[in-house]
Amino acid sequence: MPPETTQRAVGYPALFVLVALGALVPVIPTGALVSSAAVVAFHQRSLPLGVVPVFGVAALAAFCGDLALYWLGQRGVRSRGGSRMLESLRRRTAPERLERARTGLDAHGVLVLVLSRLVPAGRIPVMLACLLGGMPLRRFARGDAPACLAWAATYGLIGILGGSLFSEPWKGVALAVALTVVISGGPAVWRRARGGRGPAG
Repeated sequence: MPPETTQRAVGYPALFVLVALGALVPVIPTGALVSSAAVVAFHQRSLPLGVVPVFGVAALAAFCGDLALYWLGQRGVRSRGGSRMLESLRRRTAPERLERARTGLDAHGVLVLVLSRLVPAGRIPVMLACLLGGMPLRRFARGDAPACLAWAATYGLIGILGGSLFSEPWKGVALAVALTVVISGGPAVWRRARGGRGPAG
């Protein structure tokens, strides 16, 4: 097979598995994965629309991972003793963020799901608020589908930006990864810096 065909045959399934796992295990940098895959696809000259499958695979994988995590969380809500997955979601969510997510859901409904995917560290608090509020899986899925599409498009566009600025794919990947790290980690660093300052004087 031609090299690009081989790359797609291996790369798309690998991207799907890693992004789906990243929805379940948030230590996997899924945004950087999608951006890097978009850079590589952008540089495949024989496939002008090669970035489009990256969008589709990433969005579908994120959606499947979110549904799996939500389903596991629902099992914990229904059982008397809870579950490890529900307890893990609770541990990863500060009480004030959970309260903000609940308030947002009450005011705006499933639209908050779309925004939660685009805000760094916003997905888990909103998902936990949905679980504790008793939102059915079907309703959660209706809100999560456009959220995953918007998320995949955002990080895919970062990859296209990185790929268009450099003729060598590795430079585009490096820039895309750097941008995703800044986007995902910047707000947390800013919050810690502000919290550590304390009142002046």
